[in-house]
Amino acid sequence: MNKNTKIWLKYIAGAAILLLLLWSIYVQVTKQLAGINANLWKQTGPTGYLLLCIGLMFVNVLLESGKWFLLSNSVEPLSYFRALCSYLTGMACSIITPNRIGDYPGRILYLGRSNTFRYVNVSILGAMSQLSAIFLFGLAGLVYYNIAFPAIIAKMALGLCLVGNIFIAVVYWRFETWLPGMGKIKWLRRFAIYGRLLNRVTTRKQIIILGVSILRFSVFTAQYLFLLEWMNVNVPLAEGFFMAALFFWVMAVIPSIALAELGIRGNVSLYLFHHFSSNTVGMLAATSGIWLLNLVLPSILGSILIMRMRLLN
Repeated sequence: MNKNTKIWLKYIAGAAILLLLLWSIYVQVTKQLAGINANLWKQTGPTGYLLLCIGLMFVNVLLESGKWFLLSNSVEPLSYFRALCSYLTGMACSIITPNRIGDYPGRILYLGRSNTFRYVNVSILGAMSQLSAIFLFGLAGLVYYNIAFPAIIAKMALGLCLVGNIFIAVVYWRFETWLPGMGKIKWLRRFAIYGRLLNRVTTRKQIIILGVSILRFSVFTAQYLFLLEWMNVNVPLAEGFFMAALFFWVMAVIPSIALAELGIRGNVSLYLFHHFSSNTVGMLAATSGIWLLNLVLPSILGSILIMRMRLLN
């Protein structure tokens, strides 16, 4: 295959993926937002809440791309801009995969085919750091929920979350204890070799990465509370924070596809926040807003970036 043919195929393939992703996003957004009354947007609170949410969307993107920049530089030198583009591409791939598992593979695909397994290892560390933040805040939310609204299912969820926190902590902080075991399993041996790369990630860097993940979780929790206020859903600040933390934990453990999860998000939101407000339409609208800001818009940007990906060498 000559050079010109490869260039044409590269951009044709990139354009096809771009159109497919954008069409999928358009169809699902149109379908899932159709049930919300358009007149609702004329009855909102101060515009400042919405502007804060939009501003925090950029903070969220910068934090996650910054974390990926720290992780990817353990593999090879990488500019922050390239790490940002890689993150947005991962968002585009994640939105059409169950529980957004396409996120990190999409990031790695943007960076090229070299050092793939090395990127897989630091990706696991990055995913564990964010999952750790979600489970830590989820544990706090479940403790509050069990005190305020005791129920058997809430106690079971609390136990599950506690076990999950322990497991994630072992994976994240004690990787040097379980990595050698991978070398004893034939089909995992090649990953164990690259797993030695994790030894380059110092405890200090792990603390920073976890700190960024916690800060990022705090950002989109604040976004959710601001959107609820903007939609005139009056929830006390402390209780609202615990419920929002619990909301995001539930969304992390329920299997779903990002493009199709708005209905699940809406039901979870109604179940948790009906204790404080009867404004169900406002809850659904706020849930739609957080979905659009933090998932759909970055995914559209990532879809455009796919045009620049080197799908063929």
